Amino acid sequence: MPNFVYNPPMSPYLDIIHQDQDIVVLNKPSGLLSVPGRDPWHKDSLALRVLRVWPNACVVHRLDMATSGIIVLALKKSAQSHLGRQFQQKVINKTYFASVEGIIEKDAGLIDLPLRCDWENRPRQIVDFELGKSSQTEWQVIKRNQQTTLVKLTPLTGRTHQLRVHLQQIGHAIIGDEFYASEFGKKLSQRLALHAGSITLTHPTTEKRITFECPAPFM
Repeated sequence: MPNFVYNPPMSPYLDIIHQDQDIVVLNKPSGLLSVPGRDPWHKDSLALRVLRVWPNACVVHRLDMATSGIIVLALKKSAQSHLGRQFQQKVINKTYFASVEGIIEKDAGLIDLPLRCDWENRPRQIVDFELGKSSQTEWQVIKRNQQTTLVKLTPLTGRTHQLRVHLQQIGHAIIGDEFYASEFGKKLSQRLALHAGSITLTHPTTEKRITFECPAPFM
C-alpha cells in the first residue's frame, strides 16, 4: 500500500446489519481497513473493532480499504471453517455496485481478463495473458448519468482489485479510484465509488441460503 495518511472513519464505529451466534454482518465504510496493516499506525480496522465486542471473531474475507459495503465475520471456529469452505468452493455469491467514468452503451456483458500483481507498483494489478490468473466479472448497467454510469457487478472470481482493473480495461474506470481512474475520474468522487451491496451464503448452523443487502451510499 502506498504511503498515506490513515484517517479511518469513526462514526458509526460499527455498522451492524445482522448478528447471531455464528456470524456478524457489517457495513464497512470506505477508508477503513478490513484487517490491521503492518504499520502500527494502521492498526485500527473492522476486524479489530469487532474483536473488541466479540473476542473470538474470525476473519473469512476482506474488502479493499477504499471499498465500502457488506463484510461477514465468523463468531466461532466452526462457523469460520464452514464459511471458508464455501469461499473455496465458490458457492458464496456477491454483488457490487460501482459508479464508473463515461457512458457504457451496452446494457450488460462479461469481462474475462487474466490478472496478476504489478510487482514494481504494488498493490496495483495488471492484465497479463501469460502469467495472470483467470478472472471474470459480469456487469449490468443500472443507470446512465451525464458523465458516469452506475453498474451492478458480479465477480465470478475473487482476484485482488479485480473489479477495479476490469472496468479500467474496458475504458470505464471506477470514479474516485486513486490507482486506476483518469485524472477526470479521480475528481468526480472523493472516495472510491465501489460498494459491496449483497452477499448470499449458506448459514453455518441452519444450512439455509440467506442473503444480506446494503444499499450503496452513492446510488
